[in-house]
Amino acid sequence: MNRIIEYMLPPQRSTVAAEVDSLFSFINIAGFILFAGIMITIIIFVIKYRRKSEDDVTPVITHNSILEVTWTVIPIFLILIVFSWGFRGFLTLSSPPANAYEINVTAASWLWEFEYPTGGTTVNEVFVPVDRPVKFIMRSDDVLHSLYVPDFRIKMDVLPNRYTTTWFQATETGESVLYCSEYCGTGHSDMLATVHVLTQEDFEEWLETGLEVDEDMPLAELGEATYTNAGCNACHSLDGTDRVGPSLAGLFGTERELEDGSVVEADEDYIRRSIVEPQAEVTAGYPANMPSYQGRLSDRQIDGLIAFIKELKDE
Repeated sequence: MNRIIEYMLPPQRSTVAAEVDSLFSFINIAGFILFAGIMITIIIFVIKYRRKSEDDVTPVITHNSILEVTWTVIPIFLILIVFSWGFRGFLTLSSPPANAYEINVTAASWLWEFEYPTGGTTVNEVFVPVDRPVKFIMRSDDVLHSLYVPDFRIKMDVLPNRYTTTWFQATETGESVLYCSEYCGTGHSDMLATVHVLTQEDFEEWLETGLEVDEDMPLAELGEATYTNAGCNACHSLDGTDRVGPSLAGLFGTERELEDGSVVEADEDYIRRSIVEPQAEVTAGYPANMPSYQGRLSDRQIDGLIAFIKELKDE
């Protein structure tokens, strides 16, 4: 049965995953044994002690001390095992190693932003070294979120106005999906990120080159890359389909009705304001959920987005 449970779970890609799975398997196996024992006992009693005639009356039964002690002690014993096992794991996950590589995480509706000690940032993807502890220092820009990476068996709430932390140590290179596991609004299901686990050498090389913006890249091409990397695709489509926010297809040059009833033209200034001050001019019919990208995107990345949007045609 333990093999069946492990087969149903995501791959184990962190140092704590095996311990978490062992406890999970123990709880499931113990629960199955207790369930089977109770069901078998009920079936036996139903058959053996069924009423055989109108005169068949169950005798008065007071109690059975041995039976009562048994069904009290065994559950207590199992609860203590689960508690001590789980508490040991809790202490491990609550105490990141002193040499952990620290990454600041900001959650916002509906994206994840990761800031590295070198000062660079990425959105909706994070790069970490293999076989080295990594500590996430997390906060929320708006509502309650929850960072969850099934492959690493880590989950921690991300709250506004305070910091929470979690840590892991990846055991193999590759990619894992990071979810928000706390419902946070209409774009909740799109609030995903990718964890890229690299070798130490590849990670150091990425820190030197991967966070730099290619100054030679054409603006529209840079804008298209930023549209994906900054998480714009979670709320804004390119095919005319409405999501949480309006589609970007055919947006440039049109007149936009705002929630206060005024009308503005979607020119370069409007698009820039929508990126750095999204709450200043909210399009009618859409929620005011977009976070500000002031400081998250460089001026050239914003210029690239504007150039990219200008080239989009209405589907």
